[in-house]
Amino acid sequence: MKRYSAFAVAREALRRHSGWERAWASPEPQSKYDIIIVGAGGHGLATAYYLGKNHGITNVAVLEKGWLGGGNTGRNTTIIRSNYLQDPSAAIYEKARSLYETLSQELNYNIMFSPRGVMMLAQTHHEVRGYQRTAHANALQGVETEYVGPDRVKELCPIISIDGPRYPVLGALWQARGGTARHDAVAWGYARACSDMGMHIIQQCEVTGVRSSNGQVSGVETTKGPIDCDKLGLIVAGYSGRVAEMAGFRLPVESVALQALVSEPIKPCMDVVVMANTVHGYMSQSDKGEMVIGGGADGFNNYTQRGSFHHIEETVRALIETFPMLSRLKMLRQWGGIVDMTGDRSPIIGKTPLGNCFLNCGWGTGGFKAIPGGGWATAELIAKGEPGPLARAFSLGRFREGRFIDESVAAGVAH
Repeated sequence: MKRYSAFAVAREALRRHSGWERAWASPEPQSKYDIIIVGAGGHGLATAYYLGKNHGITNVAVLEKGWLGGGNTGRNTTIIRSNYLQDPSAAIYEKARSLYETLSQELNYNIMFSPRGVMMLAQTHHEVRGYQRTAHANALQGVETEYVGPDRVKELCPIISIDGPRYPVLGALWQARGGTARHDAVAWGYARACSDMGMHIIQQCEVTGVRSSNGQVSGVETTKGPIDCDKLGLIVAGYSGRVAEMAGFRLPVESVALQALVSEPIKPCMDVVVMANTVHGYMSQSDKGEMVIGGGADGFNNYTQRGSFHHIEETVRALIETFPMLSRLKMLRQWGGIVDMTGDRSPIIGKTPLGNCFLNCGWGTGGFKAIPGGGWATAELIAKGEPGPLARAFSLGRFREGRFIDESVAAGVAH
């Protein structure tokens, strides 16, 4: 694999860009691999990458029914933060955030990581107490956050109206080292690195069945024929429940659409990420000038990726209360991603009832920010057969044993 650099760009410019290689290969599937990863989204590709980098396992295939990164990885609002309340959540999200900081250099691919800071608004006295509690917990966890007052909020984000008609801004939980990254670039960077290690990334290859023998996984059926494997990782986000049924077990997850939209591009006016749970909306400005806007997940189970007008109206109406300038902008496009929700809004990373079959799912609305940490933990699980310290608390068995990691309330926001 040729390294990308300023010198490489200059060299290719002189020869009319005729020397660029494909970023990753598109091989035909082999009859057998040591490990098969189902799902070539961010978590699937990160898992494959860390299997090679951390554990030296490269006889790996990553199967994708559509195109690489065409699911939730390319359909999110790119927010990266780790200011969660529960210790297991803070640990894995902080691991991901710290890996994001140097990921461009590690992958030799610019993921456009921007540590612009994430601000979670407190607009009720209940939220003030909740975010102050989270700030104290983060201090004990080694996560750098602080609670700031309304004057500091206005300083960090001048376009905000702190005297809202319904909910004034009373303060915020501020994580200066949070931010955003380019979602597609994260998937492309991992894919390029995996392909360079000799792993096979096979697109347009839908898994239609999971084969087993004596309680152990033996392979998968696909639209490109049967493929055998010693170990199998199921990392398919919103389709986790459907793929689990193929393997013979059920999951405590529900699939719903999470919608987002972007405005027409405007001049730079906002260099932080703002999340407002009381009115339920969050916003940042992209490098192209678009205002990236998102809200809550749909209140009913579905697999749509189109979005809906009533949800846009609800989200934009709420954000206009806090950002009056939005009222004059036009919407450029909208979309939806299919997220898999667990009852406690925390992920599942662990073994399954089928031997040598492993699971990474249930990230709900927080999957993108966790990609490096989730991939790191899942790779350790698959390589060793047992979860490491990052994944141990997120096992499937916690729902049977009542060991919930309840972030639906503790995080202060669903995302």
